[in-house]
Amino acid sequence: MTEPVFVPYPDRFQPPLPPEPAAAAFHDVVRRRRSVRMFSDRPVERATIEWLVRAAHSAPSGANKQPWRFVCVQDPTVKAKIRAGAEAEEREFYARRANAEWLRDLAPLGTDEHKDFLTTAPWLVVVFQLSHLDDGSQVYYLKESVGLACGLFLAAAQFAGLATLTHTPSPMAFLGEILGRPKHERPFLLIPVGFPADDCRVPAKALERRPLDEVMVVV
Repeated sequence: MTEPVFVPYPDRFQPPLPPEPAAAAFHDVVRRRRSVRMFSDRPVERATIEWLVRAAHSAPSGANKQPWRFVCVQDPTVKAKIRAGAEAEEREFYARRANAEWLRDLAPLGTDEHKDFLTTAPWLVVVFQLSHLDDGSQVYYLKESVGLACGLFLAAAQFAGLATLTHTPSPMAFLGEILGRPKHERPFLLIPVGFPADDCRVPAKALERRPLDEVMVVV
């Protein structure tokens, strides 16, 4: 077995504020994030998307396997194919797959099978989870690892002043087919990225957060 190698922690981040106000400042940025469905077609530079993926790629993962792939789509033709596939699955979802309680929970958000944002947003970032790495090696804590990377991607986009949406048409196999991805890559999340439209509106329900004492326990 290979012996582990440890090195000094050379570039530890030192915020300009003490921990509590630094955490509060970060919270003030991320608390403003909303799931946006009204995007502007204003361009976003590829370099910006690359920085967001770099931020996501810094996420921890099981045994540091980094079992993710971020496929970043800007081609209008490909985006149109993705929208057609997503809307086909969503029509089935709203008509037959979702039970009554699920539909009641979605009603305050005003969602339906129409996904205009998939062709309006300048970028669609499709996150794939790798059931094994390209060389066939095993991965660990797959969903946890990819979920952490997606969270960092969303936070980085918010910090950059961009709008995002976590879109999960189900099933999502059509994304792998459209994008020509290999079998060991499975779609995990579809994230439109761009600037919000000038007349962007979000559901009032989305502004609500359960109080801290319902989600945090100190022992």
